Order: sequence, then C-alpha cells, then structure tokens
Amino acid sequence: MKALSHRAERPPKEKRQITLGFLLAILFLLIMAVISLFPLFLVLINSFKSHAEILANPLSLPTELSLSNYLYTWQVGKFGEGFLNSLKLTGTAIVTGVLASATMGYVLATRRVRTWKPLTLYFMLCTTVPLQMFMLPLYTTFVNLHLMGNVFAVGVAIAAWNLPMPIFLMRTYFLKVPYELEEAARIDGANTFQVFTKVMLPIVSPGLITVAVIVGLFSWNEYLLSTTLLQGESNFTATLKFLNLNGTFSKDYSVIMSGAVIMIVPMIVIFLLLQKKFIEGMASGAVKG
Repeated sequence: MKALSHRAERPPKEKRQITLGFLLAILFLLIMAVISLFPLFLVLINSFKSHAEILANPLSLPTELSLSNYLYTWQVGKFGEGFLNSLKLTGTAIVTGVLASATMGYVLATRRVRTWKPLTLYFMLCTTVPLQMFMLPLYTTFVNLHLMGNVFAVGVAIAAWNLPMPIFLMRTYFLKVPYELEEAARIDGANTFQVFTKVMLPIVSPGLITVAVIVGLFSWNEYLLSTTLLQGESNFTATLKFLNLNGTFSKDYSVIMSGAVIMIVPMIVIFLLLQKKFIEGMASGAVKG
C-alpha cells in the first residue's frame, strides 16, 4: 500500500511544449532535406527513362520501371571490373589508414617519443597543403618504382594523404582512455604491443570504425590520384569507369543517370548501416583535444 501511495504522490511528467521556434527549426530542416535530396531523386527517376524522355521532360516520372538501362550501363561501362578495382583500392586504403592512424594516435597521445610536439605540428601543417603540390614527386616515385597502374600502391598513397585527420581523431580517443588501465596491464606483465592491441584498441573501436568510414568514402570517390596513377583501362576504378561513360556516351543521359545510381547506391547503403557508429564516433572523438 505504501508503494502504491508513493507512486500516486509522484508529480506528473511535464509535457514538452512545442514552441514557434521549434516548429520553425523543423520546417527549416525539412526544406534543407528536400533541397539536398531533390537532385538524387531526379537522378533516380531519370535512370529509368530513355534519352528522349529525359530531354522531353526531366522532371516527369518514368512510365515503367525497367532495369534495361542498368544492365546496359553495367555491361558497356565494365562496372564489374571497376567495382573490383575499387574494392581493392578502398580496402587497401582502409587497412593502411586504420593501422597507421591508430599507432600514430597512440604514440602522440601517450607522448612515447620526444619528438611528439614536432610530429603533431607536422601533421597539422599537412592538412593545409594542397594535394597538387605532391603530384609531381609522387608521380616520379611511382614511375621509378614501376608502380604505375598498381591499385594497391595507389590505395596506400590515398591513405597516406588522408592520414592527418584520422590521426588527430584517434589521438583524441586515446587521450580519453584512463592511464590506470594501461598501468594495470603493465603490472600484470603485458608489454607495449599487448597493451596496445588487447587493452587500448578494443576501447577505441568506435574511433576505428569512424576512421574506416572516412577513409573508405574518400577512397571510393577519389579522382585525382586515381586518374593520374592508374593508367590503363583495366586498372580503372568504378569512379573512372563512370567518368568514361560521361565521355563515351556524352549525349545518352539515360546511361549517365543509371551509371550515377550504380555509383551512389553502395555508399548510401554502407553509410546507412554504419551511420550510428559513425556519428557516435565523431561526437566522442570531438570531446577532448
């Protein structure tokens, strides 16, 4: 009875008041969402139409949902070969970027080298230097090492170019790990490698996922390094295959639109599957610098 009376005495929860500012914010976000998604919607509906239908009215809905455009684009554009090369390049970039950013972030966070301050400054300066400044020496290096057209080598180069941001992100994660955990592991007899792999990495796993998504998205859509270093059509990634469509079928918009959808869908699906981890990782990594 006392419990019932205690429950009855609890004050009712206050209902959230919907203010004019809240409604205006929701309306603004809806408008921005429509503006952002409308071009994607146009690409999607036009991918099912013929070239003549697109020219007649690009805003109209397709009369039928046929996959003939996609099948034709996939075969003519050789997207199967392009996707395989993209997977090789993106996978190499992700593995390289995650390993390099995790190890360097750990070193900078724990200050294990005396030059940690100059290293931090160096990586900060690297974020301000345009990629075009490195193209000539990078191209010369690839030629001298006979790496032109090597998808895996280009993946490593892309990961190296994108390292500064992941390094600072992982450094922030490692800074948030209590030092007592590392100290306890060392008292139990663990060496530095065991502490890093068995204690630290499981704790900062959200950061590793975030880095993998960032590097993966950039590598999949990368153009400048790929078009310069991946010579030979058999080595082209899906992005370069799509750009070939843009030149070969410059007047057939149905092929271009269906090719764009083929390029966009994989990244949208992957991002939707990992968006929760990605957002949590970005929010957690921005707390402490």
